[in-house]
Amino acid sequence: MPQSNVILVCVDEWRGDALSCDGHQIVETPHLDELARDGTRFSKAYSATPTCVPARVALFTGQSQEAHGRVGYDDGVPFEAAHPVTLPGEFRKAGYHTQAIGKMHVWPERSRVGFDDVILHDGFLHHARREHRRQFEYFDDYVPWLRRQPGMTPQADYFDHGVNCNSVVARPWDKPEHLHPTHWLGTQTIEWLYRRDPTKPFFLYLSFHRPHPPYDPPRWAYDLYADAPPYQRVLGDWEQHWDEFRRDGDYQAAIGDLPDRVVHRARAGYYGLMAQVDLQVNRIKEALAEFGLAQDTVIAFVSDHGEMMGDHRMFRKAVPYEGSARIPFIVADAPARRRQAGVIDHVVELRDVMPTLLDLAGLPIPDSVDGHSLAPYLRGEQTTPVREWLHGEHVYWGQSLQWVTDGKVKYIWGSANGVEQLFNLVDDPGELHNLAPEQPVLRTEWRDRLIQALTDREEGFVQNGELVTGRPVTTILKHTRDRLEASR
Repeated sequence: MPQSNVILVCVDEWRGDALSCDGHQIVETPHLDELARDGTRFSKAYSATPTCVPARVALFTGQSQEAHGRVGYDDGVPFEAAHPVTLPGEFRKAGYHTQAIGKMHVWPERSRVGFDDVILHDGFLHHARREHRRQFEYFDDYVPWLRRQPGMTPQADYFDHGVNCNSVVARPWDKPEHLHPTHWLGTQTIEWLYRRDPTKPFFLYLSFHRPHPPYDPPRWAYDLYADAPPYQRVLGDWEQHWDEFRRDGDYQAAIGDLPDRVVHRARAGYYGLMAQVDLQVNRIKEALAEFGLAQDTVIAFVSDHGEMMGDHRMFRKAVPYEGSARIPFIVADAPARRRQAGVIDHVVELRDVMPTLLDLAGLPIPDSVDGHSLAPYLRGEQTTPVREWLHGEHVYWGQSLQWVTDGKVKYIWGSANGVEQLFNLVDDPGELHNLAPEQPVLRTEWRDRLIQALTDREEGFVQNGELVTGRPVTTILKHTRDRLEASR
């Protein structure tokens, strides 16, 4: 049988619970549900470093944060010098035509990191806009295209409506739907199918910037959720642990009180963007059938991280809680050899994407990869977990937020003041009740796992077998800094 084509659809900031097939009470994702029915859905998938930059490093390298060295959000770091072995690079070495369409979030922005070509739209990148003084041709293909469209001006921008890229302000898209970045990416994908090399299998990375803010779906998609049941606050018994970081009334704050009506509109925009992406996925699936490619194409769907969307007064990502760290992850093998594995509830993560897709394509997995192939689940060859538990972390709020979970229990530790939280995710999926004060034995068991993960780390988080607070933190670990220095 010829080698399969592979499409990796990556979305930005899509919560793991925001699929109707996951039981969400409001969101409707019929076409992603269909993909899940045809393949395997991993219900306990996580982003171990849940912001755009380090999450995509894990996705492209198949490595844990300990291996790739990126433990926080840091723009302007040369990607290829720091991370020479990549998912697209391995497909390209094997003779695949490799193409990226959409968000890369690497630096320099035009780095190809193993792709033959990139059609680029990263969304609103403050770093790139400042560095290139709004000369979009250097770092974006969408805006130059937009400015060439009938009725548009030479100054047209996706920021014309004024909604910031980390704001909870929501409003419908201000231009015709076919000019929306999400629709543009679907169109670019179909146009690329005409231009691909027909003598080679292909690896396509289709990366939607949405449902990341701005929450600006087309009017029909916004209206779909504007009349949803009113937003109701989700608050536990522990939010006071982070009160020093609250900025009440700030529509771009990571944590703070906002009027319920504001969050309700934000949800309408957020869910509306998901509805638009869901239709684009269906559009591309139908195009594959028309091109005669559907039977020999693996499709995977994943997000780089989630979005708190008001849970515990929090918004955005980077925190260890389920809204931020749990992600959707679906893999449908090529129909010509497909076996449905249903839902797998073992803990998996972004670093498992690379070995899984290489395995499904029959390609070797590089020694640098420390993720696990999940292909045996799809083939019905494995039912046991690939790992007992997962270690995640992110530098945020001036400290390192550390966590470990097996998808059933989660332990969280803040390095600044030693905040400890423990949740039973089976009985308390909303993480409302902190068990740490009342279950010392379980707390110690899970703290010991974190100590195991952090022993010998350069920050000195563990000394004499105990967690140590107040240590200086870094967003890039030393071995990666050394690699960058050696490349200069």
